[in-house]
Amino acid sequence: MKITLKDGSVKEYEHAMSVIDIASDISEGLARNACAGEVDGTVVDLRTVVDKDSSLSILTVNDPAGLSAYRHTASHILAQAVKRLYPQAKLAIGPSIENGFYYDFDIPSFSREDLDKIEAEMKKIIKEGAKIDRFTLPREEAIKFMEEKGEPYKVELIQDLPESEEISFYSQGDFTDLCAGSHLMSTKPIKAFKLTSSSGAYWRGSEKNAMLTRVYGTAFSKKEELNEYLEYLANIKNRDHNKLGRDLEIFATVDVIGQGLPLLMPKGAKIVQTMQRWIEDEEEKRGYMRTKTPLMAKKDLYIISDHWDHYKEGMFVLGDEEKDDEVFALRPMTCPFQYYVYKQSQKSYRDLPCRYGETSTLFRNEDSGEMHGLTRVRQFTISEGHLIVRPDQIEEEFKGCVDLAKYCLTTLGLEGDVTYQMSKWDPDKADKYLGTPEMWDEVQDMMRKILDHIGIEYTEEVGEAAFYGPKLDIQAKNVYGKEDTMITIQLDMFLAERFDMSFVDRDGTKKRPYIIHRTSIGCYERTLAWLIEKYEGAFPTWLCPEQVRVLPISEKYHEYAEKVEAQLKENGILATVDERAEKIGYKIREARLSKIPYMLVVGQKEEEEGVVSVRSRFNGDEGQRPLGDFIEDICREIRTKEIKKVNVTEESK
Repeated sequence: MKITLKDGSVKEYEHAMSVIDIASDISEGLARNACAGEVDGTVVDLRTVVDKDSSLSILTVNDPAGLSAYRHTASHILAQAVKRLYPQAKLAIGPSIENGFYYDFDIPSFSREDLDKIEAEMKKIIKEGAKIDRFTLPREEAIKFMEEKGEPYKVELIQDLPESEEISFYSQGDFTDLCAGSHLMSTKPIKAFKLTSSSGAYWRGSEKNAMLTRVYGTAFSKKEELNEYLEYLANIKNRDHNKLGRDLEIFATVDVIGQGLPLLMPKGAKIVQTMQRWIEDEEEKRGYMRTKTPLMAKKDLYIISDHWDHYKEGMFVLGDEEKDDEVFALRPMTCPFQYYVYKQSQKSYRDLPCRYGETSTLFRNEDSGEMHGLTRVRQFTISEGHLIVRPDQIEEEFKGCVDLAKYCLTTLGLEGDVTYQMSKWDPDKADKYLGTPEMWDEVQDMMRKILDHIGIEYTEEVGEAAFYGPKLDIQAKNVYGKEDTMITIQLDMFLAERFDMSFVDRDGTKKRPYIIHRTSIGCYERTLAWLIEKYEGAFPTWLCPEQVRVLPISEKYHEYAEKVEAQLKENGILATVDERAEKIGYKIREARLSKIPYMLVVGQKEEEEGVVSVRSRFNGDEGQRPLGDFIEDICREIRTKEIKKVNVTEESK
């Protein structure tokens, strides 16, 4: 057989060879560094036998799939260490992930001390250097094998595999695990690893199942790379909105109130109010009409929209369908309410487009295991809008929605942090969606053409569409690399029919409109979390809940400080006075820690000359300035929503 290697050279063999044997034939050094293989474009285990003409690449830790196999092996070493130290632990799953690996165990949670103990055991296992072997078993034997080992989660996984699936296991020393692979040839090559954290995770991601303990870790081939990554982790933890937002008193959560129900503190509420007023004013400039609709409705409304069939599990239902005459639900979206605003009078083609906007409080019954700070909550506020348009207006209005979203992102300094995704239906799960395949093809082709005309670079994802239409999802990642949808624009050709929405066309006949569902800034809570992490709490001045802090150097200058504060407030600037009996250096440090953009220090000279000494997080000590000049400059900065670069040296003092 002929094996074509990555560099184009060809090796010939008279008989079948495993990937690792071919690697050894090429170079012993290559074999030592091999983590996996790629045969004819498919990633395979090193033990895979090649028995026909093929193209072959030997993958090392420098290849993503090779690094994945390296880290997957580390996850098995973790599981082996846990079983040695805690034999009562039950094994669940342990994949490699983007930045490392994890393993889920049915056992009470681990402390940091426990993780250190497990790490020490892992080092012993690596030093033992046990050979890793792969074997397969028939289905019934595999089930019996795991039952005898007392591993119920593995038994369940085997039972859920297709009848035709090959059931493979990997063993290393005294440890064997159900696994599809790929793995290294032994435990010895794992050079640098760290268990980073432990948390709870529901079995198979459902809160209806058992809560397991998930241990996260990472592994690299070089200690220097591991240290770099751990330093990076320490940095992003300081930027995590869940920590920083609480430290800065932007939001809080309280157990007796409930998961996913954050309290916005005065600072957080002020930031959201500023964004909300800005968005509502901008939408009004763009022809949106504001509505205010109920927070709940009878289930009858959701039956018409089909949310009752497609989305009921994600809703908070009030009442018992079996007993009560009327059952209500808190709204998970605003669209059906705004449709009835539209239907209050017959519209003609001249009335379209109708652009409705609403700052909507919504409720979604997210799994408790999914809750995280402000990014995944059960009550949230969204800049929601629905455009009812004629077919000939679809492209222009869709482009307008994209333009509004991009304007919002640019103003917030976030446009460079997003990617665009066209979310399509899944034809293999047609029962999840309204309409026919032909209708979906039509509307998806329409959206694709619009995006191409706009010139957006986007990916296409199957199965991510709403049940009533495809979406343009604007995606962003948090500091840990988890991707969330920040803004969405949806094209809907189905719900107008269900709600009997129409307009009278030029020829006097009634026609069905199209509907564009969109957000301009998305969910305010999630956007706030994004901004906290983006700016590390040092928001652009126009968004800051406190823009200026006046710092009198002693009690004698409180009166002048209050006059300065009053002038600032008269000009719409958010200002406070720090009248505490503290030294001025301490007050400056406190203002820096609070991420205040400007500090105005006032004492005898400032009072006599009617000036202020300006310190900022942008330029440090800016010297004395007439108060009027300072007010003029900061008002311009706020009015234009300027994003000034923070002086990192000054901020870190």
